[in-house]
Amino acid sequence: MTTTATMTIDGRSVAVGDERNVLEVCRREGIDIPTFCYHSHLSIYGACRLCLVDIEGRGVVTSCTTVPEPGLVIRTHTDQIRRMRRIAVELLLANHDQRCPTCGKSGACRLQDLARRLGIREPRFASTLERRPVDASSHAVTRDPNRCVLCGDCVRACREVQGVGAIDFAHRGTDSTVVPAWGEDLAGSGCVDCGACVAVCPTGALVPTSSVDAVWHDLHDPAVVVVAQIAPAVRVAIAEEFGQERGTMATGQVVAALRRLGFDQVMDTGFAADLTVMEETEEFIGRVSAGERLPQFTSCCPAWVNYAEQYRPDILPLLSTCRSPQQMLGALAKRILPQQLKLEGRRLVMVSIMPCTAKKGEARRPAFVHDGQPEVDHVLTTRELAAMIAEQGLDWRRLEPESLDMPFGFKTGAGLLFGHGGGVTEAVVRLAGERLAGQAMTPLDPQPDPRWPGLRRAELDLGDRRLRLAMVQGLASAGALADAVLAGEVEYDLIEVMACPGGCVGGAGQPVTIDPQAVARRTKALREADRTLQLHRSQDNHLVAALYAEHLGAVGSPRAHACLHTCHGAAGH
Repeated sequence: MTTTATMTIDGRSVAVGDERNVLEVCRREGIDIPTFCYHSHLSIYGACRLCLVDIEGRGVVTSCTTVPEPGLVIRTHTDQIRRMRRIAVELLLANHDQRCPTCGKSGACRLQDLARRLGIREPRFASTLERRPVDASSHAVTRDPNRCVLCGDCVRACREVQGVGAIDFAHRGTDSTVVPAWGEDLAGSGCVDCGACVAVCPTGALVPTSSVDAVWHDLHDPAVVVVAQIAPAVRVAIAEEFGQERGTMATGQVVAALRRLGFDQVMDTGFAADLTVMEETEEFIGRVSAGERLPQFTSCCPAWVNYAEQYRPDILPLLSTCRSPQQMLGALAKRILPQQLKLEGRRLVMVSIMPCTAKKGEARRPAFVHDGQPEVDHVLTTRELAAMIAEQGLDWRRLEPESLDMPFGFKTGAGLLFGHGGGVTEAVVRLAGERLAGQAMTPLDPQPDPRWPGLRRAELDLGDRRLRLAMVQGLASAGALADAVLAGEVEYDLIEVMACPGGCVGGAGQPVTIDPQAVARRTKALREADRTLQLHRSQDNHLVAALYAEHLGAVGSPRAHACLHTCHGAAGH
């Protein structure tokens, strides 16, 4: 008979599982020990000193750096620990911009939450804050050093998850700060706009650069017709901002809210994702048929494209030339809608609702701006749209669902799958399988590859050809995989890269959460939506077929290429 190893936490016997530290064991047992510097997908840092516990025989230690062992007797909340936590938070507040109501993270700030939880009404320590300039140089991310608590989360995310290292600690003692190299602003650093720093920052030190005021301005301008497009990942996350369960599918409510805000038409980025499948599969099959060099890397994640252009120009020839779905739909709307809507001198403005920060920078790429007019004028994150809905005074729970506008509101399940990691690959395979082997594909069952964190792989037999697929999340892993590919150590035919863990559902513009299951629940909602739609393959989208027949010609034709593809490298920037 096997005896389960146990430890004691706050007088209760609990099993010693496979968690890597005491902090994770406590959270498994429903005890939320506070912390700033701990994230399950980052290295253990132990800097904030908030996750303290008292272990019998050892004294007060940090739970994030303590390995679970049988027989440990742990207390998570003693008078001494409470006082130590309060002092730590009060010291942070003394060196922190306390204009909380105007902070971009207000209501979702860990420091604000901890001050409330610990009952801090008035910090005992005088303010030592010396205000530093806010860095608003980037289209994607705004950095406010006055709100930084020096937890190091952003530094580790940038280095460990993305392999970029655009920001780091500088100076010492009370002069310590987190900055880009050589004191550059973010726009002049090696930042790729991925927003990994934003996703882990516990305060308002790093937030998406806001487009809310610009969008309101256009919505209130009678000389402007404003249309919106909604990304797949947005509809399974925005309801969290209004207290609903994670993974709630809210397409109809988002459409209703956008119309109440003043948008003239609402489209689905999933329609353009179906277009991406058509074009990217045609490109892939063309490479296969011509015996060109493989693998083909996907190009729908703008942070990945930025990373490849800045750090890996050696793999640019392997990147698909397809634009992202956001930019495909922006280009189509600007070319087709003015005539359909009979604008009569009014200006058409395209607003994208996206889960990520990199889309903000992508919309400003010179290749996507013509005669001073971008194809996508503004990009709002999921949280920015939620803030606009709240500002308008709309009661989210009372919004009656409304339908998207046609033809750009129609999508298949394949188009929705773009919202999560691995979804692009599965959507492409649903068409490539038919084209290469004349058979319908069963859902992929990718397996983790222990050599690279965030990498899953799958193989499919298509007639006399075996298709080798890789799906990688996190730019550091993507870079390591690219090294192995170029060195001939591994062979793949198609590689999907997403900068954010979990794909777009885990983007930096999504609702703030430390729930490790949040991304999984959003992913599950997208997959369930795919199963419930009548059409699951992009090639079955009849409105996409009509678009080709009327405006683009054949898939992969010169007309389609001019509208739906782009150049990478200096030509794209």
